Amino acid sequence: MTNIYDFAVKGQDGKELTLADYKGRVILIVNTATGCGLTPQYEGLQNLYNSYHELGFDILDFPCNQFAGQAPGEAEEINTFCRLNYQTTFPRFAKIKVNGKETDPLFTWLKEQKSGPLGKRIEWNFAKFLIDQNGQVVERYSSKTDPKVIEKQLKALLN
Repeated sequence: MTNIYDFAVKGQDGKELTLADYKGRVILIVNTATGCGLTPQYEGLQNLYNSYHELGFDILDFPCNQFAGQAPGEAEEINTFCRLNYQTTFPRFAKIKVNGKETDPLFTWLKEQKSGPLGKRIEWNFAKFLIDQNGQVVERYSSKTDPKVIEKQLKALLN
């Protein structure tokens, strides 16, 4: 696979979706959790989405329950929590695994493109991958990186 558009992921309804639908857009891929100390990052992510979506930016939210079981519940519970507490409107997909034998192929590829604090391994909830309009990973941000920090590089990519 040469770029992100070669991948298919599962929507919350279990149906396969292609990431080719995001061709030509800047994308931030995030593995998330609703019961994590970093969950308030949803607010910053939504702010970025509100500011830059119309300019060609998307956030793809992949809930992951691998880190201390901090993403419990079914899709509708997660959606309700995110809408009520953080007013999120960016796309959310089916829960996935980002480490181990059952790692989703998308995250296997992302980790091969850019290492993080623990090498290729995702360190925790809210690891972030910034993808350019050509479907290539340009940066990986740690779980603790505040979404505001991403804004400068995001603006540069959109210009």
